[in-house]
Amino acid sequence: MNAKKILALMLGAMMLLSLAACGAKDNDKQADMSGDGSAMTGEPKTAEEALALHKELLERENALLSENAELWEKVFMEADKGMAMIEDGKNYGDFLLDTVEAAKEQLTDKEYGTGVDLNYVTYPDVDIIKSYTVITNGEKKPVEMEKYASSLLHFDRPAYYLTQFNGDWISETTMSEAPLSFGKKVLDTKLGSRENMFVSPFFQLSLDEPARDEEGEMLVGTLAWTGNFRFTFEVDNLGKLRVISGINPYASKRILAKGESFQTPEFIFTLSDGGRGEASRTFHDWARKYQVNKGEESRMTLLNNWEATYFDFDEEKLVKLIGEAKELGVDMFLLDDGWFGNKYPRHSDTQGLGDWDETANKLPNGIGRLTEEAKKQGVKFGLWIEPEMVNPKSELYEKHKDWVITLPNRDEYYFRNQLVLDLSNPQVQDYVFGVVDNLMTKYPDIAFFKWDCNSPITNIYSNYLKDKQSHLYVDYTNGLYKVLDRIKAKYPDLVMMMCSGGGGRTDYEGLRYFTEFWCSDNTDPVDRLYIQWGYSQIFPAKTQCAHVTTWNKTAPVKFRTDVAMMGKLGFDINLHDLSADDLKYCQNAIRHYNRLKPVILDGDQYRLVSPYSGNHASTMYVGKDKKSAVVFAFDIFPKNVEHNTLVKLRGLNPDATYSVKEINRADTSDGEVKTYSGDYLMKVGLPLFGTSRLNSRIYELTQN
Repeated sequence: MNAKKILALMLGAMMLLSLAACGAKDNDKQADMSGDGSAMTGEPKTAEEALALHKELLERENALLSENAELWEKVFMEADKGMAMIEDGKNYGDFLLDTVEAAKEQLTDKEYGTGVDLNYVTYPDVDIIKSYTVITNGEKKPVEMEKYASSLLHFDRPAYYLTQFNGDWISETTMSEAPLSFGKKVLDTKLGSRENMFVSPFFQLSLDEPARDEEGEMLVGTLAWTGNFRFTFEVDNLGKLRVISGINPYASKRILAKGESFQTPEFIFTLSDGGRGEASRTFHDWARKYQVNKGEESRMTLLNNWEATYFDFDEEKLVKLIGEAKELGVDMFLLDDGWFGNKYPRHSDTQGLGDWDETANKLPNGIGRLTEEAKKQGVKFGLWIEPEMVNPKSELYEKHKDWVITLPNRDEYYFRNQLVLDLSNPQVQDYVFGVVDNLMTKYPDIAFFKWDCNSPITNIYSNYLKDKQSHLYVDYTNGLYKVLDRIKAKYPDLVMMMCSGGGGRTDYEGLRYFTEFWCSDNTDPVDRLYIQWGYSQIFPAKTQCAHVTTWNKTAPVKFRTDVAMMGKLGFDINLHDLSADDLKYCQNAIRHYNRLKPVILDGDQYRLVSPYSGNHASTMYVGKDKKSAVVFAFDIFPKNVEHNTLVKLRGLNPDATYSVKEINRADTSDGEVKTYSGDYLMKVGLPLFGTSRLNSRIYELTQN
């Protein structure tokens, strides 16, 4: 069954319970519930337009009624049969919404005043649905909520196979699939600020059979929440499955005062009949168009100083690195950790965090000297910050220990020598916003922030919340969103990376504010093949920061660069460590990448050969017009004697012919051009792999 039909059926059931369009957030560009907004836009100006509109609406109504007859009979029983839609000025949309609102009364509990509104936002053009609930206390006294969810989905199928994404620091998004049997399977986190540290807030559920790349029915879902989450998969005695998604209720009891409402995070999902591949492309299209900050804009390449200098730098060394960014050919220079603190200078991660003034002996002329030099070189300037955290050895901690999440009368536990600031406190929210605001006010040429978050919430106690400690986890996350809302409103053009000690934060609500995220501190290209493979199941390439570094020096610079080119390309390397040939290669690779950005960052991704399946890996990207494509192929640790079959490509126009050539070669030359039909490439394929260890190839396809 076509996924759009499935979603339309689901939407029909959902309308009984919610005002889908009216319940959406203002910043959502959700689609019209009809799937085609053309008939709902504006009033008819002539009798002919009115008749055409009337005909279209009747056709839509008949289609909905035929698919959901029993449901809609219930809905329209509540309708005011005497309502004259034209005479009283109401249009058809108002009529439907009034009807659904009346039908909702059937679901109201007659004994209790607390109400639950189920809300759905639909995107029929990309087969995505958002689900969330709004709970309102209509009682005379406060109500305590111990469990609350964003979504409940039911399935009745012969078998279910769950793919989860788990790991740890430097081993993020490890994929594993297992069948679901009778009982409960729970995926959750309780770390507060780093929701992706051990398990990711997304999953794949294959129906009937194990997951395949381009075939089979599959539900893919994720919770848009930068905090504790929980997915519960419960198979009952009849083999039916319930999937419950939402905030982890652990230590998160909510107390609602009379008249107070609480909105859960959005659960975002799609149902694919084209396996993992179709599901991921659906999410990529939706994310770029509707969710990710600046999702339809390009991304900057960069040079980061971290692995070149760590904490050991001064103004002159940084000025030279800015010049190297220009020489390399990237768009931006990024200054990482170590530029701040005076009473406690930031010469390691043990002190200074929270004191956001430039270290005088490192930067006597401040950040302004660096932004000026960047402007002279024609590159942008970016800056690392970690505004949610504090070192105990800092002026901020000495002045405002009451702002810190820490237990009274207990020894403090430090994760990476730091503690977390209490963002449930409006004063702390003002302070964190002020970190960005003060820097942007003093140095308006800052074009980019790398926003880090290295610690989960420990020492769990809020001085601000007092007798509402169970609100801390949720209020912290909502406090973070309040800060980010203010930043986005005041600095709409500012670009920010979501970083969290590697990939500790990777969620779609965070990506409403950030343009990209740091996948992992692990930049070993072999490990990155697995890490980026996992993230690509739900996140588009333009959101995944991938850098060329010195991790795994046994891998050639070409191999490291080719892996990084499958995401948002950056360099975190000392150019002086490169040979002349390697530098020339990197410069040429950047030129290729800039030329191919529209295909890699905005095209359709097809994962051809999984690194999990053997000694090789391959991924391709196809432009939306199918006129161009890029194929990445990697030999990881092949056997000396190995028979490699041809790899079938995907997503091309079968009736077109394509010129195929290898690009990005070590000697910077292009390979021989060969011509094939799209049909041949997809049915027969290309010899992508060899037997050399840590070898890589990139092929460019251009429609003739």
